[in-house]
Amino acid sequence: MCKIRDLIHTLTSKFDWLPGLISRLTIGGIFIQTGWGKLTHLDKVIQFFSSLGIPAPRIQAPFVAAVEFGCGTLVLLGLFTRVAAIPLIGTMIVAIITVKFKEVQEYSDFLSLSEYLFIVLLVWLIIKGAGALSVDGFLAKRCEKEPPH
Repeated sequence: MCKIRDLIHTLTSKFDWLPGLISRLTIGGIFIQTGWGKLTHLDKVIQFFSSLGIPAPRIQAPFVAAVEFGCGTLVLLGLFTRVAAIPLIGTMIVAIITVKFKEVQEYSDFLSLSEYLFIVLLVWLIIKGAGALSVDGFLAKRCEKEPPH
């Protein structure tokens, strides 16, 4: 049993770069798309935010659009991933509170919200980082090679 476990661990450890890459490409791509959609249709987003009773929708709509697009781009590239994930989590929490929570009837409904799943992926990226195939990974390797000053 231990030999099988060790073999599986050896095989899968060769792909430890893959979850970060897939997560970043997925979540970054989603936020770039939604952010761009908001940026190119700000008037509709402002009206929607107004209908939800979100304060200062003329300020909030472009702010959320810029956060989603900008931070989504950073996450996709794997640049400052841990920092960029934080405002994205904030936008998802606000979306859950203002819109999605009304749809939740039971616990499983909450767990199946895409916004909740995005938060889970973003928390994972904050804790684990962007991975080896990212700008963050490249910079980390470069810093390891530089002698201390």
